[in-house]
Amino acid sequence: MTRFIRTKKVLIFLFALVVLVGTIGAVVLHPIGPHLRALSLLLRFSSPKAQGFAASFAQHPVKEEDGSVQTPRGLLRYRLYIPQDVKNPGGVVLLHGVHHLGIEDRRLWNLARALASAGVEVMTPELQDLADYRVTAQTIDVIGDSAVVLSTRMNRKVGVMGLSFAGGLSLLTAAKSEFTEKISFVVAIGAHDDMGRVARFFAANTITSPDGIEAPFHAHEYGVLVLAYSHLEDFFSPADVPIAREAMRQRLWEMPDPMKAAAGLSPAGHTELDQLFNHREVLEQALLKGIVLHKDEMAAISPHGHLEQLHIPVFLLHGSGDTIIPSSETLWLAKDVPQNTLRSALISPALVHVDMGDKVTWQQQWQLVDFMAQVLAATENVGGNR
Repeated sequence: MTRFIRTKKVLIFLFALVVLVGTIGAVVLHPIGPHLRALSLLLRFSSPKAQGFAASFAQHPVKEEDGSVQTPRGLLRYRLYIPQDVKNPGGVVLLHGVHHLGIEDRRLWNLARALASAGVEVMTPELQDLADYRVTAQTIDVIGDSAVVLSTRMNRKVGVMGLSFAGGLSLLTAAKSEFTEKISFVVAIGAHDDMGRVARFFAANTITSPDGIEAPFHAHEYGVLVLAYSHLEDFFSPADVPIAREAMRQRLWEMPDPMKAAAGLSPAGHTELDQLFNHREVLEQALLKGIVLHKDEMAAISPHGHLEQLHIPVFLLHGSGDTIIPSSETLWLAKDVPQNTLRSALISPALVHVDMGDKVTWQQQWQLVDFMAQVLAATENVGGNR
């Protein structure tokens, strides 16, 4: 299986000239300092070994600490990224998406270190269900517990930045009264609005925009695999489920030849697994039936219709060509988020799902730098001096 998120490096170092010089209007509307800080962050995220003036601007040494704490949901393991020469930094809980590496994902490391080196204290909690390729309602509260832990440590509200499905769950967390006093803002990157709609996209390769227009758009195979993995009982007999789970796990982990793990499947189970791996188009109706069967479960993990109590600033960012969670979901979120809370919504080719893209224009690069500058400003609103 090809990697479901392509690691690319955006070539935006030349854009420092645009930020430094710019047009008169841009300089008036956008002070150079915050945008250079955002540019520096993005450069270090894209390429941790980046050098030069732009990459090293406002760069702080970072200390990393692993920790754990008992919460109402059980033991929470986390990692802290602490800027060492910053007085009263702002704080952000940074959440990994659906991936078995969890907080050990190198892309998450890069983003956490880039944020911390920009002067923000970062906590990356381990979200066990997402690391097991399951998007669950329990994770909403684990995210909230994480915000409570970091907020208590820093004695101030903190931001929450969620990647992929963790982005949608973060919005649900911030809308819960028990956590709202601990969270200052939410950044949802590549997030979902309606899990049922995303699941239908996986099944039928069709997206629906808020204006009601449907369009064909090919979903990455990863989506169907995650959808099926959540409810293997919909596809396999009870005797086949444990064997199918291990084979699916190996496929999702991109291990070689996962079909070897399926040797003990019944003939019917073997056929079903082969269809999931290689002929997903024949399972469209079965997948759609499962979506109806589990609609209440999907609604519980969907921001759609559940954000009335959201009263903090929200920033939405999405890759325009995202084949895992289509960017139309951010269009929906921009409608569902209370309008007085929405600070910025950007759909950009500068991202590939939650990773950096390439071959983007200077204008697109500027939009991404400006977006991140606004996010950094939000951390400063509850933080201290840089």
